[in-house]
Amino acid sequence: MENTEKQNKYLRAKERVEAMKKFYNNLTSYIIVNIFLFIINYWTNGLSYAWFLWVTCWWGLGLLFHAAKVFGWNPAFSKEWEERKIKEFMEKEEEDYKSSRWE
Repeated sequence: MENTEKQNKYLRAKERVEAMKKFYNNLTSYIIVNIFLFIINYWTNGLSYAWFLWVTCWWGLGLLFHAAKVFGWNPAFSKEWEERKIKEFMEKEEEDYKSSRWE
């Protein structure tokens, strides 16, 4: 029993590490590509028209959501909220089951 619990913990930790590695790779790509786009934009237009900011903003927003998922930043749907909802649905299902039985 204890061995499977340790294996489960190990697998969950390994999944979290993999998710963090993917996030950091995404962040590195974001920084490198946006520096490259800034340089291209500066050489072609100067700073009069900063078209690269569209890419920077939208990709940055996606990166923010990725970070929220990886690091668990979710104030709207916290663990406490999730547990409350699970308990609520379980109680509702139990009530529905009791009310549908013929006794």
